[in-house]
Amino acid sequence: MGKVIAIDGPSGAGKSTVSKLIAERLGFEFLDTGALYRAAALHLRRMNMLDESPDADISRVLDGVVINFKNGKVFLNDEDVSEAIRTTEAGHYASVFSARKVVRDFLLHSQQDMAINNNIVAEGRDMTTVVFPNAWKKFFLDASEEGRAKRRYLQLKEKGVNVTMEEALRDVRERDERDSSRDIAPLRRADDASYIDTTHLGLEEVINKILEAIGGGCQPIA
Repeated sequence: MGKVIAIDGPSGAGKSTVSKLIAERLGFEFLDTGALYRAAALHLRRMNMLDESPDADISRVLDGVVINFKNGKVFLNDEDVSEAIRTTEAGHYASVFSARKVVRDFLLHSQQDMAINNNIVAEGRDMTTVVFPNAWKKFFLDASEEGRAKRRYLQLKEKGVNVTMEEALRDVRERDERDSSRDIAPLRRADDASYIDTTHLGLEEVINKILEAIGGGCQPIA
């Protein structure tokens, strides 16, 4: 089993960008669990699955589906969906379907398997609490609603998505509610995870805080 650095936090806290760069600097593999859920959600929507679809139908639709990473890209049954999963709709349904146990079970083992022969940085909503409860190092990245919505807005605008700041803020609030109130693996900070508020921190400042914690143990960060 390799070393696992697990990073959790709400939507827009900067987890993906920070995790990718931490992985690069340490020579670890990067596990983008959000991309896995987005790809699963994309497939489910293509198969006309909805919020209220029965577990049996979702399980049937996911049976035999293969989602993996190749050269930094996300593939759904050999189709490159790296761009398709970054829309507001894909993010919305990733949050919706991630609350379903059948979806979480479908992706759980594929996430854990990546750490069998690799040192990894894993980011998501339940990396520190469910998927890798015994992770080598744990972090919880957070930020204000407004700060996270602004990041989300800028990300989407850069990709050419037509979205308003109000829509980005509403999306963040709705996802926070779903992620923290769901019965299955709700978003929460693990007791032994270092907490970092990224609202007023630059990217390098966040990375340095994490690297310092890794170098000197994993104590709470003010």
